[in-house]
Amino acid sequence: MQKSLKDLKVYSSSDFPSYLPKLNALYDDLFSGGKGFRSKLIQMVSRHLSLKNEAVYLLAQTIEFIHNASLLHDDLVDRSSLRRNKTTAWLKYTPEYAVLAGDYLLARVMVNLSEFGNIRLIQYTAEMISDLLEGEWIQDSLVGEWNVTLEQLNQVHNLKTASLFKWCLRAPFVAQETYDEDIHQLLDEMGGLLGLLFQRSDDLLDFNVRNYEGKAILGDLKSGYMNSFAAFLLQDCEEALRLKFKKAQSLDEVKLLVTPDLFERRLQEFDQVNQESIDLYLHLMEQLAQALPEKEQGLRDDLIKLPHPLYWRKR
Repeated sequence: MQKSLKDLKVYSSSDFPSYLPKLNALYDDLFSGGKGFRSKLIQMVSRHLSLKNEAVYLLAQTIEFIHNASLLHDDLVDRSSLRRNKTTAWLKYTPEYAVLAGDYLLARVMVNLSEFGNIRLIQYTAEMISDLLEGEWIQDSLVGEWNVTLEQLNQVHNLKTASLFKWCLRAPFVAQETYDEDIHQLLDEMGGLLGLLFQRSDDLLDFNVRNYEGKAILGDLKSGYMNSFAAFLLQDCEEALRLKFKKAQSLDEVKLLVTPDLFERRLQEFDQVNQESIDLYLHLMEQLAQALPEKEQGLRDDLIKLPHPLYWRKR
């Protein structure tokens, strides 16, 4: 009997041993409040393919397990105190439990995929997890680096954020055993652009730009991390200004340091750069539409809707 995908929830306490009550309590906290965007993206792609519900459920659960495992590890590395407006797991349950809980999610991913039996899906997923860890390693090495470049951050974002988006677009095709190289190359490039747009938009929230979610302002800066907009804002600025910038405690202070006019000009330029990425995505989308078989052409109409809301934070 196929699993129903209506109101799909990829986590339930029955997924994990009842004799590990603290682990289940940690997961109850972790998975509640998340938007499940990546699992929804999996479902969106999969509905245009000939996948059974069990396979779609497995893919959706896989990406959410991996994403949430990365959050557990990221929060500990970054010493973040809040996640989804709640105390982070490493503070509530100890750092040791947070690490073990993240590792256990990744282990369960591999167990579940092994039961599915598609070796290429297992390999691709393992490669994606490896990319995530490499990206986290590089990002952690950039903390306290005030001369970081946008190119360095692009490498981090491609390994971390974008790798998840690439997997969401490509994994359903791998699960269906569709291995057309042209299709996968286009999906990989499109997923990379979606991840970049999502991360750049998220970095703007730190400077209260289109911050409809009410995210804490200057959280990255106060943690010693220059995100993509900060790097773009300070390009060509003198070292003395950078030294003052890293000590800023408010957005008003940031704008006074660089001048409000420069802040607004850089923001418009940053938006333009990312609009060009959206345009490239749409160009690749048309190429993908030509490569897809007729029965999968509906995928174009769904994928074409993604980049604008991801970057401009519009519904």
